[in-house]
Amino acid sequence: MRKILLAFVLLITASPAVYSQLLSTDIAFPTDASTVVITMDASKGNKGLQGFTGQAYLHTGVITSASNSPTDWKYTKGTWGTSTAPVATRPDPVNKPNTWQFTINNIRSYYGVPAGEQILYITILFRNEAGSLVQRNIDGSDMYIKVYPANEFAVKFTSPAMQPTYIPAAEPFTAGTPPFTVPVTAVSSKNANLTLRFNGSQIATASAAQIINGTANVTTTCEQQIIVDADDNGTIKRDTFNFFVPQASNPTGARPAGRKDGITFEDNNTKAVFILYAPLKTKVSVIGDFSNWTQTCSGQMKKDGDYFWAEITGLTPGTAYRFQYIVDDVIRIADPYSELVLDPNNDQYINATTYPNMPQYPTGKTSGGMVGVIIPGETSYNWTSNSYVRPDKRDLMIYELLVRDFGALHSWQMLKDTLNYIKNLGFNAVQLMPFNEFDGNESWGYNPMYFFAPDKYYGSKNGLKAFIDQAHSLGIAVIQDIAFNHATGQSPLAAMWWNSTANQTAANNPYFYETAQHPFNVFHDFNHNVEPTKYHVARFIRHWLTEYRIDGFRWDLSKGFTNNYTTDVNAWNVYNQDRINIWQRYYDSMQVVSPGSYCILEHLGNDDEEAELAKRGMMLWGIMNYQFAQNTKGYTSGADINRAFWKNRSFWSDVSFNDKPYLITYAESHDEQRIMFENINSGNTANAGHNVKDTTVGLYRTEAMAAILMGLPGPKMIWQFGEVGYDYDINFNGRTGNKPIRWEYFQQVRRKRLYEVYSAMAKLRNQFKNTFRTPNLALGTNLGSNLVKTIVVDHTDLKYVVVANFDVVQQTPTVTFPANGAFYDYTNGGTITVSGNQQAVTLQPGQYKVYLNQNISGGVVTNVRDVLATNADFGLFIYPNPVSLTATVKYELPKSGKVSVQLINMQGQVLVSKNMGFQLKGFQVFELDRNTIAGMPLTAGQYVLQVRVDNLVRYEKVMVQQ
Repeated sequence: MRKILLAFVLLITASPAVYSQLLSTDIAFPTDASTVVITMDASKGNKGLQGFTGQAYLHTGVITSASNSPTDWKYTKGTWGTSTAPVATRPDPVNKPNTWQFTINNIRSYYGVPAGEQILYITILFRNEAGSLVQRNIDGSDMYIKVYPANEFAVKFTSPAMQPTYIPAAEPFTAGTPPFTVPVTAVSSKNANLTLRFNGSQIATASAAQIINGTANVTTTCEQQIIVDADDNGTIKRDTFNFFVPQASNPTGARPAGRKDGITFEDNNTKAVFILYAPLKTKVSVIGDFSNWTQTCSGQMKKDGDYFWAEITGLTPGTAYRFQYIVDDVIRIADPYSELVLDPNNDQYINATTYPNMPQYPTGKTSGGMVGVIIPGETSYNWTSNSYVRPDKRDLMIYELLVRDFGALHSWQMLKDTLNYIKNLGFNAVQLMPFNEFDGNESWGYNPMYFFAPDKYYGSKNGLKAFIDQAHSLGIAVIQDIAFNHATGQSPLAAMWWNSTANQTAANNPYFYETAQHPFNVFHDFNHNVEPTKYHVARFIRHWLTEYRIDGFRWDLSKGFTNNYTTDVNAWNVYNQDRINIWQRYYDSMQVVSPGSYCILEHLGNDDEEAELAKRGMMLWGIMNYQFAQNTKGYTSGADINRAFWKNRSFWSDVSFNDKPYLITYAESHDEQRIMFENINSGNTANAGHNVKDTTVGLYRTEAMAAILMGLPGPKMIWQFGEVGYDYDINFNGRTGNKPIRWEYFQQVRRKRLYEVYSAMAKLRNQFKNTFRTPNLALGTNLGSNLVKTIVVDHTDLKYVVVANFDVVQQTPTVTFPANGAFYDYTNGGTITVSGNQQAVTLQPGQYKVYLNQNISGGVVTNVRDVLATNADFGLFIYPNPVSLTATVKYELPKSGKVSVQLINMQGQVLVSKNMGFQLKGFQVFELDRNTIAGMPLTAGQYVLQVRVDNLVRYEKVMVQQ
């Protein structure tokens, strides 16, 4: 039995007519063994193939008892976008040019559905070869044909003509005003006593029949209902549809004063006021749990100029209500300001552990589209971090991450539980890739549709607030990445004014350009020069800064906020005062709501425009990926990193920027190739003893990069797991596809060393904030194309020098120090005495030094850094290797000192640690016995042997055989 609960506006004429359907079958109740002829009328539905004369193909499958949802197609036929697909025919291209047909011989056999798996629906779309023209329902949903169990007793309506949605709905036709008539036809799968009722009154009967006709005389407006009963000797089947007749004239009236767009609760949270901005629209209704998902007169929204509004009363505080707007009888959307939306296609894949007790999509009650959720009188979150003060933007050290790829549960709770990791790293801000509701689940988030709702794939809104609350309690700021350059077609702001023929926003859309204004646009380009968009963005800013206490935004593709149309990238980069004005408005909006909140722009434009934005208080992304990678790989070409320091950029060098170090320099972000991947795949191999493609060598050189990056004054950013040398290709599993989560890297000694360098430098920056805000680098700084890089800072609080050798051979630069006297080796331990402000420093390939004029203790280490040696200067030999029972270990110490030996498994666990005492420079030997060295026999596998003399360390792999 099919129960049609969908409300629709029945737009009909007073005289009887023959109604053609979008999709029809030659038999009324096909079973899985039926041969069925399917006819499609392209002048109906979304008219995707109307007027098309080429070859049409099918994309078809079935919904079975094994499907998880109406969109979970099984046993699909054909490959999308190719001619490898079933071919539709045109039975009468002259008299019926928009009619296409396809015959399925035995449904179960055609789709290859195994016996025992029940077929519930045929799913079907018609398309051109490329898939750029697709015939669907009028609301863009898939088309369905119900498949019945053999010999099932069933009844259904065939007139008015029905759309083949999952829950069928009547097709709209010409409007009429009561009184008028509705011709009704219903069919039964077997002879039965049939009865038609309209609004409870009988209008027709038929005895021992399979078809019944009747006429509903509509005399009033508002809610209407037609029911057919089929009685087979006491077994009764019923089909019902509800429809709605709008009032004679569209209701009008001034919306309640002082109410914002969206939903406002009143009368002790028993009433909701819905206000929708919808210029050029003629009618809107609100339906939902409060109306049994039917259109009602109370839900028919009043029109007030460009606005529609309605008041829904009788609500129970604390109860969740699902709802939708129906716009012009066709478009189904949630409110653009919804704080929770339900997705019919993707919510089913969200883990209950990630989002406990998630509201369910009202399947069977609406024909599709996003559904909003309201909870009048919802309990407010109890914030505990009320004494939190956000870090000064000049001191930001940002850890950028994608929740999906940071932990297996991809949840706010997971992220909350890992905050101490970031705190211990010493970073004071977390920047989250976009997490407002986006298309699908597995995403980077740059495909936004609803801007006020957190995406449920990461958990509930209170889970998000608890994460932010905990971050603030640890002194960590939370920055929200947001894509407001564009939105997808599922955004209600796009969907309400849509050109279905061109599959893009329509020319009359009040929020979007019809044609993108710049060459890097994706999806649909927001027009930030019009008031509706400005208002929506301003509301967005206030919502997240107040409701969630977000500390600021990183604005994706900020250079795209322009009305200066061009396809020339260089022209797009040119100074644009209108674009600056747009950003001034949004920045001001942020500061009014939350003074000191961060406005970070991914501008990547010309220096003059970026400098002007920085002068006004905004921050700019400073990409230096290629340059830093050239250094770590050991190549001089492109190795100049002068632009990593904000004062070295043109237009940024005048004194007005002395207190505005607003360039956020980074070597990696979500958008760049990983430094360690570059090292191990294209590093310099000229020195066999220092092969950059070797992971250990590459990691060591990345430590040097970390010291230079973090040693430069000004805000900094790193990408998740960059602190442990994440080395997977950015294009692994597709650029935006899921990446391996490698928490075990932190347990591996050589990778943890990199973490400790970042941590040590972060702690230094936190202790000497004023020093790392310094506007001028001192004499002796060298950030040019030479592979020896030097940073010299002369500050009253701390004088320091960072020097790194990115060459693949030893270098001995003469380093200019900011003062004479003792300087302490911060990352290795020991001191040097500087005389005449210059000192020759010998650096092995990849080696670096951080010299301070103070011996910093307490939280910042002085003697923890190891120097990785190669076989060229610290020989370590194991033979035989692989080891069967015993092996001889021979090592050549490059100097006399305290020696220790460790055996480490591949999880980073130390199995053996032995103090060898003080040993003389030269060869030393000991025996390794696999049965006794670890106190128990070693299992077969791979291990690492570490030999250390003072802070000089050599590693060698050990293979143990079965």
